[in-house]
Amino acid sequence: MPASIRYTEGLAKLEEIDGEAGRNVIDSLQAIAPDLARYVIEFPFGDIYQRPGLDLPQRELATVAALTALGHCQPQLAVHIHGALNVGCTPEQIVEVIIQMAVYAGFPAALNGMSTAKTVFAERGLLPDMKPDA
Repeated sequence: MPASIRYTEGLAKLEEIDGEAGRNVIDSLQAIAPDLARYVIEFPFGDIYQRPGLDLPQRELATVAALTALGHCQPQLAVHIHGALNVGCTPEQIVEVIIQMAVYAGFPAALNGMSTAKTVFAERGLLPDMKPDA
């Protein structure tokens, strides 16, 4: 069966945002749940991310906020923090969005989100040199 337009456009958008990390998520599902892999490509990336009204950085910041607020999605949050950086968001914007979630999702969720952001930033060499407290 040929790939649908939703699938083709979704896969291209996933590649644009998440690159190898997105491919790894899809590949990890192929042996156990290929339909779930297809749904992930078609619905969020083939339908929602294609909509007008928000650009990719705005969509990724919204996604970082939502995953931070959920508080239990660290692997997915890491993928989308990478994605946010890939589409032009700055580390400062990501930190601010996570801090904002302390108000609406609570400090534990924000602290978990910040820990994930710190790990991603370290992987990408984006953390400033840590200085001991004076």
